[in-house]
Parts: sequence; structure tokens; C-alpha cells
Amino acid sequence: MDFRDDVDLDASQVEEGGGGFSGGGFPGGGLAIGGGVVGVVALVVALVLGVNPADLLSGGGSSSGGSTGARPASDPTSRDLSECKKGSDADQSEKCRVVGVVNSVQKYWRDAFAERGGQSYRNARTVLFTNAVSTGCGQASSAVGPFYCPADSRVYLDLGFFKELESEFGAKGGPFAQAYVIGHEYGHHVQNILGTNRRAAGDSQGAGSASVRLELQADCYAGVWAKNAVDTGFYESPFTKADIQEALDAAAAVGDDRIQERSRGRVDPEGWTHGSSQQRVKWFTTGYTTGSPARCDTFSGAV
Repeated sequence: MDFRDDVDLDASQVEEGGGGFSGGGFPGGGLAIGGGVVGVVALVVALVLGVNPADLLSGGGSSSGGSTGARPASDPTSRDLSECKKGSDADQSEKCRVVGVVNSVQKYWRDAFAERGGQSYRNARTVLFTNAVSTGCGQASSAVGPFYCPADSRVYLDLGFFKELESEFGAKGGPFAQAYVIGHEYGHHVQNILGTNRRAAGDSQGAGSASVRLELQADCYAGVWAKNAVDTGFYESPFTKADIQEALDAAAAVGDDRIQERSRGRVDPEGWTHGSSQQRVKWFTTGYTTGSPARCDTFSGAV
């Protein structure tokens, strides 16, 4: 996963920090989606991440204890975002790598929307934070993991999640596991632009629910970007089998069945919100092998 050394990075697509808060959670336990509210989103996130929903809604789940004001994501080995200028920087710094991935993902979707005609793609910023952050969708602690807020069109990311992906979820990790997560969250931004996310309202839990279908489509969109990433001009060559395996491993690690088995000791498909490990791998693979967003129709037939 090597970036082209001479490619220009646009660090303005990523920002650090955000408004802090003390206590509180997503208002009403939900994120605003379109014109409505999905009240179970905190529960959805809790299930996927294996944390107590009450912790999220009460502002708990933070390792800091007490007040959890947001601060810039800390990584002593990373450069300041203003120094993320070239692809060579992305190969040397985790934060600059996030910038490079975000740039590539958004370049792909801008081109895809332009080719499709009709609606135009609108850039979404990624916000790097630690501990907690205030968003257009309410307040969230790091316990919720990476998420997309449709109300302010931003992806929120605590870089510490990638370490948890390995230590808590059993994933192998690696740069492309990180890229998969970012690609997935930007898949939700695409759904927001297209209005697809409204289909999850009122059907947010269960193996065949709209929530599961929405998440699997975001996995598929991540695979589509991966297939076309080299054409965005940010990478030296197509991703290797080892790169893709990192993504597949990460997708499987956050399957509802694996998380339930680990946290509860049993699997209950009626409680699924994101899909099984097998489904998540299947749909990322579908996107990657076809390279076509049109093949990511998870709302037709079985998933």
C-alpha cells in the first residue's frame, strides 16, 4: 500500500480535535438521519463494538473518567496535518496516511458521481479526535469507534480504534485495515448523499434488517473504492493480496456474530445490526471484484 511519492495531498479534508463535552451522549440515543431519527444507533454502535449501550448514552465508556473534553488525536510519531503535503509523507506518518486515504476515497467518488450524472459528490471531512467529541449528531465518546454523522457530513475517527481492532477484536490490523474502515465510513456519506440511509429508519435490527443491508452496502462501497484506488492517482500500484486480506480480516473481526459470541457467548441473529462476518467479507469482496457501485445493491433479495 505505497503512495506515489510525488502526489499532492489535500490536508484540508482532515481536521484535528473538535468540541469537548462533559457527560451526555447522543441526544435521545440516536443520530439524525435525513429527516428522521434512528433511536437505536447508540445500541447499534454498542453491539458492533461490544460495549454497554448505557455507557454510551450516559457519556461513559471513556478511559479518561470524569470530564472527557476532546483534544487533538495524539500520535508522537505522526506529523502535524499541515505537514501532510506529499504521498511520501503518507508513507511515513499515520495521520498523513489517513489524509492520503481520504483524498483517494473522495477522488474516486467525485469521479464516480460525475460519470453517473445527476447528483454531485460533496466532500466530507474526517475529524481526528481522542476521548470525546461534539458533533452535529450529538456528543460521543471514543467508545463508539469510527462513525459518520449525516447531520454535519463528517467522519469521526479516534486513531486509537485501530489498536483496539487488533487487541479487542482480534484483527491482524495493518494500513489497509485502516483504509477499509475509512472507506466504509465514506460509504455512509455516499448513502447520505443518495438518500439511501433513510431506508434504515424503523428497521434497525435483525439479520435481514435495513440497518444490516445499509452497513453491508457500505462494506461493498469500500471494496469498490479499493478496486479503483490506483486510478485515483494516489497509489503506486494496485493493492496486493496481502493488503486485501487485511481488509477482509478486519471486516470479519467486526461481524455481529463474532462480537456476540465473544461478548455474550452465543449468537443471536435477531440482534444483528451490521451483518455477520461472512456477510461483511462477502460484500467487501463483491465490491472489490466488480469495482462497480451498481453491484452493491444489498437491498434486493437475500444478503
